[in-house]
Formats: sequence, structure tokens, C-alpha cells
Amino acid sequence: MKLPNYQNAIVGERKLVQYIMSASHLYGRHKAAFFEAFGFSASDCESLTKALLKHAAEHEVTNVEDSPFGRRYIVEGALTAPDGRTPLIRAVWFIDTGEQVAHFVAAYPLEKHR
Repeated sequence: MKLPNYQNAIVGERKLVQYIMSASHLYGRHKAAFFEAFGFSASDCESLTKALLKHAAEHEVTNVEDSPFGRRYIVEGALTAPDGRTPLIRAVWFIDTGEQVAHFVAAYPLEKHR
């Protein structure tokens, strides 16, 4: 199954700038180093936004987790990077209870196991 309504999914710029691509964030700095190694940059978050939305459109949901606040969707697969490589990532999306639109939560590198 695909991420529900992936065509309308939202990647918040603040999430990318202040977390995923922040070299000073306690947890985000490791993710920032990973994504920067593939050509993404904090000054051009639009390219990462587009890549994450494409990732959600191209890959299947691998896990769904319910919570009291909504449903978490895990999507795994290759991400198209600006430098032409395709690192494997796990992207986490969340749909709040009563809502239809997924919001990007986080992304993590996956080890190559294929």
C-alpha cells in the first residue's frame, strides 16, 4: 500500500531547517551530515522536500503504527539525491486522527541489506 493521499503530503520547511538539516541539532546533526553527503543542503531544502515527496509516491508503506493521536506510516526505499546516488532511507509520516493529510516526521538512513 502507498502512503494514503501521498499526493497531498506535507513536508514542513521548519522540520527540515531546524531538525533534519540542522548541523547544530543534537539529533538532527547526524541526519544533516548523511543528507549533505548526497548533495542536499540546508540552504536548499526544496530539493529534499521534492525528494521526500517523490520517495513517498514511489515506495510502499512497510509498517503502520496506531497511536492515540493518529497513525504513523513508515516508507522505506531509495531516495533520489542531487548527486545522482540513491541512498536507502526510512521516512516516517503521520496522519492525525480525523485528518486525511500525511505530515513528514523524520527520515533515517538504512543500511544496505539487499
